[in-house]
Amino acid sequence: MKVKWYEFSSPQALARDLANKVSGELAKALSARNKALLAISGGTTPRLFLEELSSTPIHWERTAVTLADERFVPPSSERSNARLALRHFFKNRASDAEFVPLYHSGSNIDEAAERASKTIAALPLPLDVLVLGMGNDGHTASLFPDAENIGELLATLDGPPVQPVVSEAAQEPRLTLSMPVLCAARAIFLHIEGDDKRAVLEQALAKKSNLPIRAVIERAGVPVHVYWAPKG
Repeated sequence: MKVKWYEFSSPQALARDLANKVSGELAKALSARNKALLAISGGTTPRLFLEELSSTPIHWERTAVTLADERFVPPSSERSNARLALRHFFKNRASDAEFVPLYHSGSNIDEAAERASKTIAALPLPLDVLVLGMGNDGHTASLFPDAENIGELLATLDGPPVQPVVSEAAQEPRLTLSMPVLCAARAIFLHIEGDDKRAVLEQALAKKSNLPIRAVIERAGVPVHVYWAPKG
């Protein structure tokens, strides 16, 4: 498996190192192409990292930032990944970055995914940097093992860059970047914390499984850098 593993003594130490590494990759992209494209993840785990990243001294005014996935809820909702990003990342130096949200209002998740796909397709893909998280069920982005269309989501080689996801575990419908978009990123980081998530990932890597996190790592065009720390 194409994995490089990094362990840290605390979430704080991990957040600082990951922020430096991600900002370094973005700086290289800015130097090479004058633009950079970053996708970040939601949830509780990345908050310290996002805070650290927001203060790094790069040309954020030439950087576009989107989300690996989003819940089908407006930014006013406490469950919105956009809300989390606006609160913990789009401030300090990173307030100059361009935010490209996935959520669009619509009558249903399919309509929202279609609108989000047009937005993402207009960006200078591939992603320069992708920072993923992982749940205890092995999902990453919003590729949930129990999703109604999980087989299609994991197998697709082309198609719209944003896909709709309906999953009981996800609670509400989701929008996720597609496998082709995720796996084409120039640099991929997986940020996890706690012994429980480490055990899930090690099991997924040790033997053939249908877990989405394994599928992403297998198909990624570059090694996935796993950043792990015990829970604080």
